[in-house]
Amino acid sequence: MSPSKPTLEELVAVLERTPTSLAKLLEGLPETWVAATEGDHTWSPYDVVGHLIHGERANWIPRVRHILAGETRPFDPFDRTAQFHQSRGKQLSELLATFEALRRDNVSVLHGMNLTNADLDRIGQHPELGNVTLAQLLATWAVHDLDHLGQIARTMAKVCAGAVGPWADYLSILKDRQR
Repeated sequence: MSPSKPTLEELVAVLERTPTSLAKLLEGLPETWVAATEGDHTWSPYDVVGHLIHGERANWIPRVRHILAGETRPFDPFDRTAQFHQSRGKQLSELLATFEALRRDNVSVLHGMNLTNADLDRIGQHPELGNVTLAQLLATWAVHDLDHLGQIARTMAKVCAGAVGPWADYLSILKDRQR
């Protein structure tokens, strides 16, 4: 299978759906599901939503603007664990609403940029990865959403790991993530 390059519209279709997907999956669930982790130093679904909020504020659109401005310095570093202090004391419903509003605004900003194919080929400097294109950044944004949706599903499934009995051998979602 050759690597595909989805269009901007196809990527936006994923980005637009993530808040609704998360809300449908998590809203109103008991704490057992939303606070579950896969063990020490892993994230709960609640933590993931906080992380996605921080990304909406500090990662994706700021980096798009950075590239479009022709900046030659690397992107500002992204704090992957900011959610642990930024979300403290907030209800999950508040986090889901915040994420939905921020994502709606960011998709609107993205649409308003009227990006061209030439824009998508523009280069920015990631502090760890070096040269990246705007197209790669936007594809990563969508895949980042999907990665965290998968993480949430895997974490929630493990709540029932001991309850499924012998079926555990058939349920790959119960296995630890392999890199």
